[in-house]
Parts: sequence; structure tokens; C-alpha cells
Amino acid sequence: MKSMDLGDNETEIEKLSQMLSKIQNLYYKKKEQLEELQIEISELREVLNFLNSLVSDKSFQSADKIYSRSLQEVEKKPTEEQYFVEEIPKERVKGTNIKRKIFSKRKEKESKLLCVLNFLDFNKVEIKLLDPMDREIRETSEDFIGIFLRGALLKIKDINPDLDLNYDYFKNSKLIERIKISNLKTIQEFDLITSKMRELLAKEIGS
Repeated sequence: MKSMDLGDNETEIEKLSQMLSKIQNLYYKKKEQLEELQIEISELREVLNFLNSLVSDKSFQSADKIYSRSLQEVEKKPTEEQYFVEEIPKERVKGTNIKRKIFSKRKEKESKLLCVLNFLDFNKVEIKLLDPMDREIRETSEDFIGIFLRGALLKIKDINPDLDLNYDYFKNSKLIERIKISNLKTIQEFDLITSKMRELLAKEIGS
């Protein structure tokens, strides 16, 4: 009888362990989704605040009314080239800063902050890599060239020839610690840079 009781206990423990593992995986997945949503909400809030202040300077109408009216007029999604048409009025955005953060995606550990992007005066982007030794991103690496340079900066430079790029390196190594991009003209250029940096870091994580 004791042998049977021991076997039953082991089976019950195994079932509970499997259930615990499934719940843990679900928890970390939902936690990761929540963190991504919080980042997106923060970014949207910053853009909305800027647009509201910009609109209030030009009109007595609230931004949400103009936005509602514009939704009725939109018939199709703009192409990538159309995103870069309108330049930002520089005299109205001096001193502004839109900050974005990119975190790692780890199911069983706390998410780690990988880099911070600052969009200054709607003209300059500074990308700070928090742990260059961990990510080991180099100017000559295949992923950096293919994903970030070709996927973002060269596309922007085709439309905006004034775009300028500089690097700060980690100590005396070839590892990139900070990326400085200047002479941007639209927030959509910053969106593309952010998107490709996320893609690059995701690639680095999975490699």
C-alpha cells in the first residue's frame, strides 16, 4: 500500500509541475506583451502631446476634432515614400525630446533594457546601447549593415541627402556604444530608425 501511495504522490507532483510550468510560461508571455504595450502607449502619448501643442498654436480647434475629420477623408494607407514628405517646422520644436526604450524579450527573467533612443529637437537621434559588450554590435557586422543601415538609414538618405551619421565606440574597441544621427526632417524617419533598431537587437538576441 505504501508503494502505491508513493507512486500516486509522484504522479500528482508531476502533474502539478506541468501545470506550474504552463502557468509560468503564460505569465511571462502576458507580462512581455504588457511591457510592449506600455512602451507603445508611452510613445503615442508623447507624439499626441506634441501634436496637440502644435495644432493649438495654429488653430482654435482641438486636435481630436481635426483627427476625427481626417479619418473620414483617408482612403488608403500612404506608401513609405509618402511618409517622408512633410518637414517639421523647426522653430516650433526646439527643446523637444521623444524618448524610446528597447527591452529584451526573456520569458523566464526580467526584461533587460538594451538601448535608449532620444529624438532631440525633431532633428537629431542619439541611440545609447546600454551594454556594448553584451550585444557586440559592430559597424562592419552583417546584421548591422543589412538591417539598420540598409533597412533604415540608406532609405532615409535617398529622400533626405542631408542625413549625417556618427558613432561613439566602447572604450578602445570596435563595439558601438552610441549612434548619432542628425538632420532628420520627419518623425516618420525616427519611427523607421526605432523599428530597425528593435529588429537588429531582436536578431542579436536570437543569434
